[in-house]
Amino acid sequence: MFGFKIITQYEQGIVFRWGRALPGARQPGLTWVNPFTDRLRKVNMQITVAAVPAQEAITRDNVTLKVDAVVYYRVADPVKAIINVQDYTYAVSQVAQTSLRSVIGQSDMDQLLSERDKVNAHLKDVIDAPTEQPWGIRVERVEVKDVSLPESMKRSMSRQAEAERERRARIISADGEYQASKKLAQAAAVMAADPAALQLRLLQTVVEVAAEKNSTLVMPFPVELLRFFDRTAPAAGHARPAAAHGQDTDAPVPIPEVPEVPALTMPESMPANAALTAPLNTAQKKSPSCAASPG
Repeated sequence: MFGFKIITQYEQGIVFRWGRALPGARQPGLTWVNPFTDRLRKVNMQITVAAVPAQEAITRDNVTLKVDAVVYYRVADPVKAIINVQDYTYAVSQVAQTSLRSVIGQSDMDQLLSERDKVNAHLKDVIDAPTEQPWGIRVERVEVKDVSLPESMKRSMSRQAEAERERRARIISADGEYQASKKLAQAAAVMAADPAALQLRLLQTVVEVAAEKNSTLVMPFPVELLRFFDRTAPAAGHARPAAAHGQDTDAPVPIPEVPEVPALTMPESMPANAALTAPLNTAQKKSPSCAASPG
């Protein structure tokens, strides 16, 4: 009634006189406006949190995702926020939804999952561009809250992660075997230089086995005995051919007897040229045709 108004610390007031906005804004505290000609409009200057509903979109690598986000914004210019836009809260929410769809379409699935900071910074720039200068709204922060993947994509990613872990395990195991083989080769070289080291190693193995409470008895076999057999085996092999070549070559060699083959007889009645076609050892029989034609 008397025109006195109280503006809270987190608010600023815009005075409209005869429908026109007066320049500047009323600061927090007690202020007076003409009750007949002026109207005071209070604007909240606190940071407002707006949840962006989940947006389903297709990424650049053709994967369908559902992504929701959170936008933190505040009023930077109360005159623009009241005059230039009817409901800046609803306007910021719609801009955030459309910008979120646009950013999802320009990003890959791996980028949305692993590079959240870059996606958030890009999304903030996209939302802040149409809201700061014309509307007087400054976007402080944008966070991608959740990324929902299809079930088939989740199974594929789990199989990929399992294969990657198995590959790393095999590489680590192979590397360990390689390093162990190098150490064993060095130990073998040291033992080859000093044969007594191998015997000491055998005795140490016996001590380790005997430390356990069991009935196992280990008898070390001397390696020198194996080396002795290895040297004597080729010597015996060379001795046998030498003994075979050292036999007496002057002794007569027995010749096996060959049985005598009976002589072939030709009948007197057969012509001379028939001997080429006559069978061997034929019986001496005179045929009537042969006797009739002697020529």
